[in-house]
Formats: sequence, structure tokens, C-alpha cells
Amino acid sequence: MNARTSIRPRLVVVGNGMAGMRTVEELLALAPERYDITVFGAEPHGNYNRILLSPVLAGEKTVDDIMLNPREWYARNGIELIAGDPVVAIDRVRRRVRSQSGREVGYDRLLLATGSRPFIVPVPGHRLEGVIAFRDLQDVEAMLAAARDHRHAVVIGGGLLGLEAANGLLRQGMSVTVVHVGEALMERQLDKPAAALLKAALERRGLRILLNANTAELTGEARVTGVRLEDGTAIPADLVVMAAGVRPNIDLARAAGLHCERAIVVDDTMQTFDPRIYAVGECVQHRRATFGLVAPIWDQARVCAAHLAGAGHRRYVQQATATKLKVTGLDLYSAGDFIGGKDSEDLVLRDPRRGVYKRLVLQGDQLVGAVLYGDVRDGPWYFDLIQSGAPVSAWRSRLLFGKAQCEALAA
Repeated sequence: MNARTSIRPRLVVVGNGMAGMRTVEELLALAPERYDITVFGAEPHGNYNRILLSPVLAGEKTVDDIMLNPREWYARNGIELIAGDPVVAIDRVRRRVRSQSGREVGYDRLLLATGSRPFIVPVPGHRLEGVIAFRDLQDVEAMLAAARDHRHAVVIGGGLLGLEAANGLLRQGMSVTVVHVGEALMERQLDKPAAALLKAALERRGLRILLNANTAELTGEARVTGVRLEDGTAIPADLVVMAAGVRPNIDLARAAGLHCERAIVVDDTMQTFDPRIYAVGECVQHRRATFGLVAPIWDQARVCAAHLAGAGHRRYVQQATATKLKVTGLDLYSAGDFIGGKDSEDLVLRDPRRGVYKRLVLQGDQLVGAVLYGDVRDGPWYFDLIQSGAPVSAWRSRLLFGKAQCEALAA
């Protein structure tokens, strides 16, 4: 059936990223003939795996390798893809969206998957040429071009994204300094001992890492030439990558009068306060929480698709999540409350020779948190114990040595 002559209701998806397209995939599996679907995307591509931008930067993968839904997929599924033409306005009364080019499309249901945008630290010089974020393929292309023509890079931000950018630029032959405002790298995923091990390993690879470092200004005339810190330290820089976090991209929703706080507020069905409009991914706020990991966003996609399909028995429930990371080839895993409190106990294993660190946090006879560095094989087992609340006192003496040792004791 031709979409333009169809009498089926129209679903318009604003955002051609992973969250929106995962929802569409789930919807097609449940009710492939229910809607005529139009997808607007800001980038001139199909949908790609944003998580794998770092291997593209490092030269380990190509753009084709990370494509999830090439243009042929949209055509095959009867989806109209309008790429490189982002939606700039929503008329909720007339139920129409308008794109940057002036194109208007009506909707019966609207799905907002506008994601997040990088936070650009608003210091003097942040608009100079050579100052970029690390968020999409265009950013990667700009970094690769800079690496061909320039020598010195500074990455502002010592979280996962910043460290991956730093590693990729190092692999491209640049001299790289990481500037991080915090006391430790990746403080949201690691405790301080694990972060110290990570810092030492990265420095052995050639990265320069400055902690407790506040950026005062970026210097240069037309193009950036350096970074000056608040303590007066000057760092040469032909390229500055801002990786200091993201903010939910809610300008479009807010301008349309949807209820927004930190992000677009949704209920347990992923509906906004306008029942014709749904939202998923990094742009949403559910029960005061926002989201950046894949697992909860995939859960949101399943729930949203079920309601769009008319099988509205599902509700989104926030779950505890574990974080398994591979930062420049170094394995990390964290889950639960890995910091602990005054009533908790720590079990710690340090093996510097093997580069292994494990910290388990116990509350009574339950495991409540875990941080693993170097040896993460038992991470999912520890996560299951955290989620189930199963008593672990019988295994206490072997718990640090993993599932196999504990099961051998039980046998």
C-alpha cells in the first residue's frame, strides 16, 4: 500500500537515533501494518550505533561497520526517512510538525526521541575553530581531520566519553592531555582505588591526565591554540574536545508546551502529558530520573512500542543497572551501591601484578555493590546477587574469588 494514499494513522518520529529506531523496530515486530511511519533525522544518514563512535575514531571500525539501519532498511519497511532535515516546531493543535526546510507533516501519534546534546563549557574561547564535542559522526570526522594536520589535543572531561576520545586521538598520533575537574576519573562508575589504577594504566599508554583541573579559558585568534587552567597552567592545543557531560535535548518539546523539568516528563507508558505524544531515550524524565545507558532505554522502547501497537499492558519500571565498560581495552564493571556507607562492609582484593582490583560492598548478609577492574568475568553473577538480595554470608570467605569458588564450596 502506498503510504501517501493510505488511510492508516500516521506515526511521526522526531529523532533517527538508537532510542527512536529501537522503538520503531519493536513496533514493526508487534504491528507492522498499523501505521504509516515518517522519521525525521538531523543527520544525513541512516541510524548508526553511537556507542561505537570511539572505535571509528581509533581506526578500528568504519562508518559502514556501525550502521544499524541503512537507508535500504527504511525503504524495505515502508518508512519515509527525511534525513538531514530536523524538526524545528510542533503544532499540537493542528497535529503537525515542521522541519528546518519548511516541510510539514501531520501526525496521529508523535514519538520524540531527540536524545541529548553535549555540554559545552562556556569559558572564553569556546567558540573558536577547533573546539568540538564528541557526539556524532561529524564530530569524529572533524577529529580525524585535525589529527591529520595538527599535533596537540586537549580533552576536557575524564568520564567514559572523554577517555575514549583521548584514546582515539592518541591512536591517531596526537599528543593528548585529559583535563578533568574531579578528583578521580570516571567517578560515577568507579571508586577511587579503581580510578587510580585506570589513570596509571592510561598514563603508561602515553596520555597526560590532569585532575582537579578547572579550565579558565581557551586561547587563540581564529583557531584554538591552547588551554589555560585556573592555576595558570598553559597547555598547547590545536584541538579541544568537550566531553564534560550531556543535557537532555528538550527545546523542541518545551516550545510545544509539553511539560518538561530536567527532561520531557513521561508516565509509565512513555506518554507525555499530551496523550498523542510519546517520548523515549535520553530526552525523557521518568519519576524524576533521566537515562543514559542502553539497557533502560531498550526497556522504554519495548513499553512505548507496545502502547503504540495497541497492546498497552506494559509499564516501564526502572531497574537497577550494571555498567560494563571497556575503556581503551581495559575492562571495568560496576553495579549497585559501590561506595557504601557507615553500616556497610567492604571486601577488597588487590593484585597489582595482574592488574586486578575487586571491591564488594556488603550490607548485613547481602551484597549491595561491586567494582571490578581488570577481571570482570564474575560481574553478571555479582549483579544477580545484588538484584536478588540473596544471602551471601555462607560464601563470605570466597566471595571475592567469584562464582566458581563459591559454588565449589556449596557443593
